[in-house]
Amino acid sequence: MPRQIAILHGWGDTSGSFRKLESFLAAAGYDITRIWLGDYISTDDDVRIEDVARRMQAVIREKQDAGELGPHFDLIGHSTAGLVMREWAVRYYPDGQNCPVRRMLMLAPANFGSRLATVGNSFIGRATKGALNGFQTGREMLNALELGSPYQRSLVTRDLLDPDGAGTGPYGPGGIWPFVITGSRGYRNISRRLVNEDGSDGTVRVPAANLNTAGITVDFTGNIDIPEVRAWGSRTGGMALPFAVLPDRDHTQIKYPGDSSGAVADLSNRLGALILEALACETADEHQQIAARWREVSEETAALAADTARRRGLFRSRAPLAQEIHRYLQVITRVRDDQDEPVNDYFIEFFSPDARSDASLLRFQNDVLDHVHVNKLDPSVRCFYIDRDDLMARFYRQRAGSRGDRQLAASIVAANPGRNIRYFDKEVEGARGHLLLHSDSEPERAALGARRLHRNATHFIDIIIPRKALDRVFRLKRYNPG
Repeated sequence: MPRQIAILHGWGDTSGSFRKLESFLAAAGYDITRIWLGDYISTDDDVRIEDVARRMQAVIREKQDAGELGPHFDLIGHSTAGLVMREWAVRYYPDGQNCPVRRMLMLAPANFGSRLATVGNSFIGRATKGALNGFQTGREMLNALELGSPYQRSLVTRDLLDPDGAGTGPYGPGGIWPFVITGSRGYRNISRRLVNEDGSDGTVRVPAANLNTAGITVDFTGNIDIPEVRAWGSRTGGMALPFAVLPDRDHTQIKYPGDSSGAVADLSNRLGALILEALACETADEHQQIAARWREVSEETAALAADTARRRGLFRSRAPLAQEIHRYLQVITRVRDDQDEPVNDYFIEFFSPDARSDASLLRFQNDVLDHVHVNKLDPSVRCFYIDRDDLMARFYRQRAGSRGDRQLAASIVAANPGRNIRYFDKEVEGARGHLLLHSDSEPERAALGARRLHRNATHFIDIIIPRKALDRVFRLKRYNPG
């Protein structure tokens, strides 16, 4: 007998939007009387993701105690529900043991934020979206959804990454098995096209949905020329988490398996097949096999960027442009001084170390870097949105002085906080530190290792810089009684 399924909606949505998914599951043999549709408040300003997760646990326990919900069920969530599900899992089942959910399927989850969260939290967002809700749009929810938010960092270091080692988490062979499916096609509705962004489904960027993430800490306090680099440990035990990117789905249509979405049948039917594949997974080994198969699905989507004829043949209406389905990555930096105080005023440059020039910097800015966001709650955090395909195909190939290898470095320039304090060096204004991020020729020196700028992924980089006080801040002089 198919297991019971609970389905959770996203920000500003309701369970009513899942009727098509419910019908699809029923047609696939699932008993719709065993499907639960969860509703939660997401647009009132006082409700946080943690509040929803806590209430979710109480409701699940109540239903189980009443015999209405079984001891084991599957969980499907859309958009913001991805964060709710993860918070619930790591808060109540931090090692994944004894969790009633084994299969956790996320559809276009905003695991690492959405660019639109800032718009929703703005005056315009409150005027347009909150008019029917006392001009509330869910401030706390949107703060958590903002790119590079403190909440996302807190969550990722509890359930996916351990900056201090290799701790445990809720996901693993003996715990919860996550699955993520997302789209890479923007909205086609004229009124919503303005929010489209290449490499996204119109609301959530592809790398922001992917749970396969990595992090490093870069410490300049011991040596500003050769910083200490510490890789963050994985809380999944190195397990790959299945992730599939579909070229025919926007943020709304990812909920509608079976809909044509303007694509021919062999492509439009893939979403439903992936959903059923995830729900049918029975073993940890099978979970990893699915991860490998879904990786190929994502690569097929990426390959369409270079195959114009096939791309056009797969769509009845306008096919996505090559740039829309490029593989992107996010780099989220956070800067602290060696007293653990935030450094808000800094600048990151990306360049090729063997060809550092104004032309090289401009080439990266123009061809590779699509967007930079400074987090509103923590201005020491930046989210860099990078076109990885253009990095590989254009920046590396065209940079001046190329010797055939591929290298990417970054430097940080921090503005001094005042006339008495300097960063990096007490005698140098606006001193900078350097870091080699990626190198084919010298992988042992690269902070992220060779080919570690993962496609469709989010990278966290915590940077620690030395804080120096000038001599005049404190002095001792000999007492002279005369």
